[in-house]
Amino acid sequence: MPTRTSPRTRERDLVKVTRGLFDERGMQDAPVEEIARAAGIARGLIYRHYSSKEELFVAAVADYLAELAELLEAAIASEPEPAKQLERLTETYARYCLRYPAFLDSCISLMHRPARELAEIVSESIWLRLGQGMARCLGASAAVLRDGAEAGVFALEDPDYVANVLWTQGLGLMHLARIGVGVRSVAPGLPGLFTVEPQRVVRTCIDGALAVVAAG
Repeated sequence: MPTRTSPRTRERDLVKVTRGLFDERGMQDAPVEEIARAAGIARGLIYRHYSSKEELFVAAVADYLAELAELLEAAIASEPEPAKQLERLTETYARYCLRYPAFLDSCISLMHRPARELAEIVSESIWLRLGQGMARCLGASAAVLRDGAEAGVFALEDPDYVANVLWTQGLGLMHLARIGVGVRSVAPGLPGLFTVEPQRVVRTCIDGALAVVAAG
């Protein structure tokens, strides 16, 4: 007699498959039909677990965030100095964006939607998981910033605000690494492209974060 898959296990499997397609093809090239095929189920069964394609995609982003949060917390666990912690935290975040371009694309895509609008198209449980993932990632950063401010190492007044600034700033910078090219003027009225090395952008993320807390 075949073993029946529990709803919770099925939901996790669907998120895993969705992430796999995201990472392989990109967020825009992961239609529900492909997700169902990769999961080995009928397309309609997906909607027994997720109300829409958007909700499944948000669940996948929440999964990325939970994974990233663990990496961020591990990156600073053995380092007592706030400045070094911030450097490790920022580098871990930047390299995660490099490793998973679909995570970067998804985060930027979600930022285009007003929070209230997004909350209306996903279930309360998915909305909560997304919020928990974001809060955990930002909380790791805010804790480092708070400790640094209290120790007099960082010049800032609102760690939570600065954590959000660094998060958003990082997304923009890593998008530059994602496209890999910059634009410049090579002559009056004549634009040109130049190559942007990902490792250079990672270093800029780190330097930018340290500059923000140094300047307050």
